[in-house]
Amino acid sequence: MSRLRIEDNIDGFLATNRYEVDEENAHIQLAEELPEDEFDKLIRVCPGALYKRDEEGRQTFDYAGCLECGTCRIACGDTIVVKWENPQPTMGVEYRYG
Repeated sequence: MSRLRIEDNIDGFLATNRYEVDEENAHIQLAEELPEDEFDKLIRVCPGALYKRDEEGRQTFDYAGCLECGTCRIACGDTIVVKWENPQPTMGVEYRYG
């Protein structure tokens, strides 16, 4: 069994994953109004770094690189995450290692 070493870069491991993005059916949808504090919470907790703020402070979100962990649903499912469901069959992330 392989072991993850501290010096291994998680971005390198994430880059080996494969994604089939369902362009017509987003599995995560956010509310129209995105309070700063709730969005900042998602920036901090999302392991896929899907929630970002650009240089001008604008909020951006892209579900295409979702790891399907559900962290955003747990953190903000009662505030700004209005839809979170598993992607349709054959869509979403395919985890790979090595």
